[in-house]
Amino acid sequence: MSKSSSDPAGALYDPRVSANILAAGAVLWREAADGGIEIAMVHRPKYDDWSLPKGKLDPGETPVVAAVREVAEETGLRSRLGRYLGHVTYPVTGHRKLKRVDYWAAHVLDGAFESNSEVDEIVWCGLDGLMDALSYPMDRSIVRNFLRLPADTDTLLLVRHAKAGRRERFSGPDEERPLEKAGRAQAGNLVPNLLAFGATEIYSAPPLRCVQTVTPLAEALGVDVKLDPLFSESGYAAAPDAALARARELGSDPAVQVISSQGKVIPGLMETWAARDGLSLPPARNRKGSVWVLSLHHGRLVAADHLDRILISPEISRV
Repeated sequence: MSKSSSDPAGALYDPRVSANILAAGAVLWREAADGGIEIAMVHRPKYDDWSLPKGKLDPGETPVVAAVREVAEETGLRSRLGRYLGHVTYPVTGHRKLKRVDYWAAHVLDGAFESNSEVDEIVWCGLDGLMDALSYPMDRSIVRNFLRLPADTDTLLLVRHAKAGRRERFSGPDEERPLEKAGRAQAGNLVPNLLAFGATEIYSAPPLRCVQTVTPLAEALGVDVKLDPLFSESGYAAAPDAALARARELGSDPAVQVISSQGKVIPGLMETWAARDGLSLPPARNRKGSVWVLSLHHGRLVAADHLDRILISPEISRV
């Protein structure tokens, strides 16, 4: 395969180069019998190579959703995404095209492998020998990114509410200002992306626009949205330390929690949290409908990945 480049989570990414083929994949892992971990490699008979599971995005699909789908199609295994691991970019042999593949950590949930048209074999490797067994340096760079932090992290999804009508155009109490048409579309689009990270329980600031942002997800899961005033602008302003303690508590739960909050809460909460845990955050516009994917290990924030509202361009931060 041709020489590749990658973002800061890998090696040398040239931002001036724009890819015209988009794909997504994962470092698929599971617990080993000896207490360690094993990582899946797939064999593709078309290329006679051993690689990480990956594949091209379907039309209108996000990399997040594609990563889970491709893992399932190639391995037969259902998985839950965790940390973002970076991307690789490389020219496609025989074409004047550039391919970009985004990768996430993915923990196996269930399922069973069956040989298919793309993959005829899957092998679970311990860390010894894995790098030598992979066919491509770019896969090895992604695995190295995975190994820089513990595999078994807890996930918290922090969502800024979707687009609502302008405050000055709404005659009622601001707490009751609803999502506009574009915001309702954003709320619907969030559902498959949040489910890809294993979202199971939902908390929201009380304003209606915050609740409406996660209502489609709640309906998909069959759960209630639990209100928490600490994540509202007034609640956070009155007790920022209590809000951070609550977010840390929710983030340390093995179940994947979702918090829907507001624009004057999330930046301050993230900056304080990251500073206390020694994490440098990437620049993030904190636009409506965007998501922070937070990874915690033993209660400490170890990674923060920002998905912009279109959920196309992840920005990454690492300790």
